[in-house]
Amino acid sequence: MIKKLLIIVLAISGLQLNAQEKLKIDGVATVVGKNIVLDSEIDAFKEELIQQSDGKIEVSDCEMLEQIMSRKLLAHHADIDSVFVSEAEVSSQVQRKTDYFTQQLGSTEKMLELYGFDNLKELKDELHRVEKEGLKIQKMQQKLTADIDITPEEVKRYYNSLKDENNLPEIGSEIELSQIVLDIKPSDEATQKVIDRLNEIKKEVEEGASFKMKAILYSDDPGVTQNSGFYTIDRNSPFVKEFKEAAFSMEEGEISEPFKSDFGYHILILEKVKGKQRDVRHILMQPKPDEDANDIVRDSLIKYREDILKMNITFEDAVIKYSNDKNTRQSKGILMNPVSGDTHFDLTRMDPELYAKVSNLKEGEISDVFYDETRQGEKMYKILLLKSKTEAHIADLSQDYVKIQDLAIQKKKTEAIEEWTNDNIKDTYIKINDSYSDCDFKSNWSKK
Repeated sequence: MIKKLLIIVLAISGLQLNAQEKLKIDGVATVVGKNIVLDSEIDAFKEELIQQSDGKIEVSDCEMLEQIMSRKLLAHHADIDSVFVSEAEVSSQVQRKTDYFTQQLGSTEKMLELYGFDNLKELKDELHRVEKEGLKIQKMQQKLTADIDITPEEVKRYYNSLKDENNLPEIGSEIELSQIVLDIKPSDEATQKVIDRLNEIKKEVEEGASFKMKAILYSDDPGVTQNSGFYTIDRNSPFVKEFKEAAFSMEEGEISEPFKSDFGYHILILEKVKGKQRDVRHILMQPKPDEDANDIVRDSLIKYREDILKMNITFEDAVIKYSNDKNTRQSKGILMNPVSGDTHFDLTRMDPELYAKVSNLKEGEISDVFYDETRQGEKMYKILLLKSKTEAHIADLSQDYVKIQDLAIQKKKTEAIEEWTNDNIKDTYIKINDSYSDCDFKSNWSKK
């Protein structure tokens, strides 16, 4: 648990260093290869770890420093081994993180204030550095453990060792869910109304109106309040294909015709060509379903739910016949956990909104019809079936074999990385500040 939290903390809390560094000039705790670890990093990571664990886990400066040095060693050798991380991968991670932080904190301004940055560009630049290093470390770890496998006998021995030590983990309460989704589609009239309005705005801008002001007033892009619809992109940027195709098919100053993407309908102005990059500004409008369409979809799903409860049709057959969700329709509605990659959801770690809808259901019960909306603005009604529920229990080899197998192989990978670390410390330049000379590290970082 401690190691898992440390990895999470080391991956996300580097941003807080910017604010710390504005307050003082740091002492250097250690140098690993070409990578420097500052005293403030240790303080920031410790503080973040305490917050992540709700104060339940404490770690010493020495323990935290060793975790950071281990990652810096991996990053150093990732560069030596030319481990490749694409800009598209980094940019995608940066966008995902900033979207997440904004959602959690409520606004971009609060996010900037928390992490001590003056503007979104500075934050993204720093997050780009953090994410690039994190991805290099991740790929280096994958490279070192790619050939590691585990046999059933090894899994059994690992389980028995935990049992003998009275250290078997507790498996939390888990559920499996299936869903039926009915999309609320805007009418052809509503769609045409949006296209007509975008054409009107295009004409007004061509006649001298400000595209930036139009974006602020009318765009449905959630980022418009921070960037007025402005983006600098290249062909590897994590934007939808239609957006990039429009940006790279225009001349400076040109405004596109309205075009459709998964997010809605856009018009785009190409403000500047900068080598392989384009400065663009766009207006996004999403056709709104009318109240009649909303009611029809909701009432239809209520009827389908009643038919399932009356056993006129099975839930699985109703999925195939009615559900609009292409990601779950072929799996008979079964939801995949994006974190674990399997079909099980830990009740204690679920999204709070989803938890509220299913926590009181018994196995085989169906939720009430509820409204949902994606980040892309797609609107829908859903019902959820609680397919199975496993109560919290101490791990059992037969019941929880896959989880124990995962723990066993993770232990084997961790040991392989620790062995690699011990070997590579010898041949890597490492300088540790005298203030940490009394640390009792697990590995021979001090080379004594």
